[in-house]
Amino acid sequence: MKCATTYLSELLGAHPEVFMSSPKEPCHFVDPQVLRHVWPEMWRNRYWESDERYLALFARAGNASVIGEASVFYSQEPLFADVPQRILAFNKDARFIYIMRDPVERTISHYWHRVRWWGEHRSMLRAIRSDPQYRDISNYARQLRAYLRYVPRERIYVLTSEALAADPARQLRSLYAWLGVDPNFQPHNLGVPVNVTPEVVQQPREFGLLQHLQRTATYVRIAPLLPVGLRRAAARLASRPVTLGDVSTSAVQDYLRPRQQRETEELAALLNRSFPEWRTLYGAAQPADAQRTLPGSI
Repeated sequence: MKCATTYLSELLGAHPEVFMSSPKEPCHFVDPQVLRHVWPEMWRNRYWESDERYLALFARAGNASVIGEASVFYSQEPLFADVPQRILAFNKDARFIYIMRDPVERTISHYWHRVRWWGEHRSMLRAIRSDPQYRDISNYARQLRAYLRYVPRERIYVLTSEALAADPARQLRSLYAWLGVDPNFQPHNLGVPVNVTPEVVQQPREFGLLQHLQRTATYVRIAPLLPVGLRRAAARLASRPVTLGDVSTSAVQDYLRPRQQRETEELAALLNRSFPEWRTLYGAAQPADAQRTLPGSI
């Protein structure tokens, strides 16, 4: 999550020999009761209900030799547990692609995602200190070990979003070759970012209570009947605009670095590689032209 998974999914789906599901995150293999609490909108699609309902997502795959999906909840232990076992019970030969990002930057991006979509009203430092989910998802060694208990290393392809951004053509060639499809295909959307966080987001006021009320079915039903001025006033009271560039993240970085550097040491030992492209993690700003391209590793 927040590591260019949407971008990577679109690059994969653009290949004529690859079919990716729409929606990209059906979440079939997660505990539906947890899904109902975390993402009720996807829960209501009920792709978790049966294998037949899930397989219907791939009915138009045609002659594609590789079919897949990109549910980020599949790598969010311990919130969503036992996912690898469910996937392998469904398809014992499944292969996995795991994309990572500088864990400090990923955690901060996760915070802004929750501000935008899930009503996160706490300050960044307070939220990240209080909610282990922010930190657990950035513990890539932990997430990978959940799969490596059941899946051989050669069936898990690992890459970083920094390397993908720095040299997308090279990274895709390597990934396509690993999948066994034409490695020379170049998608039209190569190098075109998606799901970029906007410069200004709306953050809930007053513990998010009014914003929560505005998202209820009752408010959605009666809102069109209310005067426009009243709806606008309610919106101003419910949230405030925040310019991301004006928010200092130094305290959060200082809090995360010691923990995430240790976790990255575990990750490096697990994968037998280093991550020099993660400049924020190691205490230096990352200029766009200084990203080091690394090949995807297994």
